[in-house]
Amino acid sequence: MRLRVLRFLLRKEFLQIVRDRTLLGMLFIMPVIQLLVLANAVTFEVKSARMYIIDKDHSSMSRGVATRLAASGRFVPTESSPSMAEGDEAILDRRVDLIVVIPEGFEREIVRDHRAPLQLVFNAEDGAAAAVMQTYANAIVMNYAGELGAEVSPSVVTKLSVGDGGAPARGHPVMELRRRGWYNSELDYREYMVPGILVVLVTMIGTLLTAMNIVREKEAGTLDQLNVTPINRSTFIAAKLIPLWTFAMIDLSIGLVVARFVFHVPVLGSLVLVFFAATIYLVGALGIGLWISTVAETQQQAMFVTFSLLMVYLLMSGLFTPIRGMPVWAQWTTEINPIAHFVALMRAVLLKGARTRDVASHLAALAAISSVVLSIAIRQYHKRSA
Repeated sequence: MRLRVLRFLLRKEFLQIVRDRTLLGMLFIMPVIQLLVLANAVTFEVKSARMYIIDKDHSSMSRGVATRLAASGRFVPTESSPSMAEGDEAILDRRVDLIVVIPEGFEREIVRDHRAPLQLVFNAEDGAAAAVMQTYANAIVMNYAGELGAEVSPSVVTKLSVGDGGAPARGHPVMELRRRGWYNSELDYREYMVPGILVVLVTMIGTLLTAMNIVREKEAGTLDQLNVTPINRSTFIAAKLIPLWTFAMIDLSIGLVVARFVFHVPVLGSLVLVFFAATIYLVGALGIGLWISTVAETQQQAMFVTFSLLMVYLLMSGLFTPIRGMPVWAQWTTEINPIAHFVALMRAVLLKGARTRDVASHLAALAAISSVVLSIAIRQYHKRSA
């Protein structure tokens, strides 16, 4: 009897969703658009920084430094003058992001003392962007020094130390550094961000639409009609959650196809493991949406409560900033954050080819969190009219 009732309720829910063109757009069109836009926009990579040149030496070596920075494509020379005051004014007015100061006697000191100062002044309002720019600039300066047979002291990154162009002097060994990146050899930031953005989109569907779907029943008055029918509470809840769980899994499938063929994100691990983890995770996401529907009386309230919770979840999930960089208490808090576990699992499976035993801790955490959340939501939910 319950299965027969559940079948009719599921048919009603699927028909309601299919006939609602706005909801269909939110389910299938908006997630793809958001993935295409956010995967390119959400990045800490600095592709173009405006550069102010203060060359007081006007020598071939000083021009070489400026030329190498500009030739990288990362730094665009926009202004130049011999005045530091004008450079400071430009950076204060946000016309430039970097000031390169090459002092007078730069080439002479290199020839005479094999060392010359080079000053780089960054606009550090955005600390992350300034750190990235500094890394780029230091690498370019060191490469230029290498072309000259140079030796760069790691302890003084803004100084250029040049040898005589031949073998290094005795007592001054040269250390060769080779860089190799595992799992993302090209250092493409999209490969790191796309799996996390997929988690966000699936979460939005599972949580927000679940909360708004049940609250909409309250506002329309149809929940009153269901209250007077002999429908079991668990059957009613299952009929509400199963369609959105299904559509969320479909969206995840579409997102993975876009990630693989549009952004060329590698899929080194098992997709079966990804969907198995998503199945567990969505139980918790739907449970949160069900809980929100118990405290909200209108769709507007449900939307505000959902975004308030998701904002905290996302900022403390490790999606944008590494968890290990957070305070200790925040790191412990992420242990009960389902988004943090699913983001880490998605990145490990897709980018590293992690197997079940490698992500067993994340699976266990997701199972525990989902069970607790759904149990609390079902217990709190009471079949009542708006």
